[in-house]
Amino acid sequence: MIAMRHLFTLRAEVPRIEDFGQTPYGHRRIASVAGGHFQGDRLRGTIQPTPGGDWLLLRNDGVLMLDVRISLKTDDDQLIYMSYKGMRHGPTEVIERLNRGEAVEPSAYYFRSTPLFETAVDANRPVRFTKFLSCSSADPRRVPKSTPAPLGLAVQRTCLAQPVRETQQAID
Repeated sequence: MIAMRHLFTLRAEVPRIEDFGQTPYGHRRIASVAGGHFQGDRLRGTIQPTPGGDWLLLRNDGVLMLDVRISLKTDDDQLIYMSYKGMRHGPTEVIERLNRGEAVEPSAYYFRSTPLFETAVDANRPVRFTKFLSCSSADPRRVPKSTPAPLGLAVQRTCLAQPVRETQQAID
């Protein structure tokens, strides 16, 4: 097993979700990401207001697929483009609780993504040359109140980590 080290935690503001309904691929929704923040020991800042979003697809087999693209701005005013694809699934009763907006222990369901970062700033070299894994959790308190059945939309990302061995190579 590869040892992992926390990079940052990200919390996004999601003011609205457009519901496209049932498509041939599943139930499609697109969530606008209007801001937020991220914080870690070595990297922190804000999520820039639009453009940014989460293209959600609830597949017919019950798996929620995510396709997210956002712009980050570090506290020292450097821009980082972040994109990630991921999936969320779990026991039916757990997913139903998430869909009702109830808080659920993250270990009760699977929610992972693989972020990629793009930046022109050499000081952010570790994010340019490392493969990341994100373990996520849904925070129903952060989903817009006007959004019916939010499909367990995750607006809190945690445990964004990088393998320690690769981190040392990227930093050196």
